[in-house]
Amino acid sequence: MAQAQQSSDFLLRRLHTLAGVIPVGLFLLEHLFTNAMATTPNGAVSYNNAVDTIQHIPLLHFIEFFFIFLPLIYHGVYGLYVAFTSGYNAGQYSWTRNVLFVIQRITGIITFVFIIYHLWTTRFSGKAPTFEMVHQLVSNPAYFWFMIVGVVAATFHFSNGLWSFCVHWGITVGARAQRVTAYVTMIVFIALAGIGVDALIAFTHAA
Repeated sequence: MAQAQQSSDFLLRRLHTLAGVIPVGLFLLEHLFTNAMATTPNGAVSYNNAVDTIQHIPLLHFIEFFFIFLPLIYHGVYGLYVAFTSGYNAGQYSWTRNVLFVIQRITGIITFVFIIYHLWTTRFSGKAPTFEMVHQLVSNPAYFWFMIVGVVAATFHFSNGLWSFCVHWGITVGARAQRVTAYVTMIVFIALAGIGVDALIAFTHAA
């Protein structure tokens, strides 16, 4: 019974990391780079055109439900379960890795709340997002800083999660490979967070 439970937990954790990288991670990257269109010289038009292109993808609602929302719900709910029930790895990893482990849990909770609220105010608002809509939202200082915190938390959670993904899926086995991957994922975090924050600042300017 204990062995079966361990096998089940191992499978669920692998699926959790997979969902966080492939459907959910790709959704985050698409979102960041679509928002980054707001930083171009003709930002409002470029962003609106990018959103319009996405809105015309065939079977968009089917794709969103089965390849974004369901994996997102699984990753978020199971991640919350892990965050509040599992122990720490103080004896297995270094002090730095354990600090990142704690931050990963905290940013996971923040990101889950952030995504739900953000989708509620944009995607599920009854109309497709536009530059003007986002501009109105981020014109509220509280919402703007909420978005800043959410973007930084989401990009850290995704980037640091790549390290866990590589470990769980046997891509980085040795200590040196894991150390190099940690540096790479932190560079990815800085780059993605910069892209996200830069886009939010661009949205504060009127079209």
